[in-house]
Amino acid sequence: MSDLKTSLADLRKSYERAELDETHSADDPLMQFERWLGEAIAGQVPEPNAMTVATVGSDLRPSTRIVLIKGYDARGIVWFTNYQSRKGQELAGNPFAALQFHWVELERVVRIEGRVDKVSDAESDAYFASRPLDSRIGAWASPQSQPIVGRSVLVANAAKYSAKFLLNPPRPPHWGGYRLVPERWEFWQGRKSRLHDRLCYQQEGQDWVKTRLAP
Repeated sequence: MSDLKTSLADLRKSYERAELDETHSADDPLMQFERWLGEAIAGQVPEPNAMTVATVGSDLRPSTRIVLIKGYDARGIVWFTNYQSRKGQELAGNPFAALQFHWVELERVVRIEGRVDKVSDAESDAYFASRPLDSRIGAWASPQSQPIVGRSVLVANAAKYSAKFLLNPPRPPHWGGYRLVPERWEFWQGRKSRLHDRLCYQQEGQDWVKTRLAP
């Protein structure tokens, strides 16, 4: 164990792939996000759509998990999940969250903070209908975040709901989308000597104010 601790302390990487400055970054953070997301997809970064969602429970303790972004526009960032999961329960009590994308190969991080609301039933229905059949059955089969005695519970539930719904399972009432409405964005580009580039966009009224932060 001591050798592992020593090797961890010695792990280092020099970030030298790109730079981010005020002049060449977009004035609208959504446009900057779209640019970077597009470059992550084009660069074949593993799961460029994966993002961390951080919420805070009634005990004021934060928790995080990885979900997949399923849409974005001027209204915000969208993902889908079980409303009865831990994150769903925490968002019901405290409707504010933080998102983070980490594109390791591009030495980039995007952080987004804001209020979270459920998307419309129509939007949730449309996305649910587009999912593979196994995923739609899985939404019924898994009591997400709840204790179960073993994997056999999930297998049995999947069989039960497959028999019940056949090829056309409806969207479960406890499953749907969330939309985070950004109030703050931060774009981080790794740079040499740990002198990283950090640009923050803070919403003030209808405008976005761009500020450089020290690394």
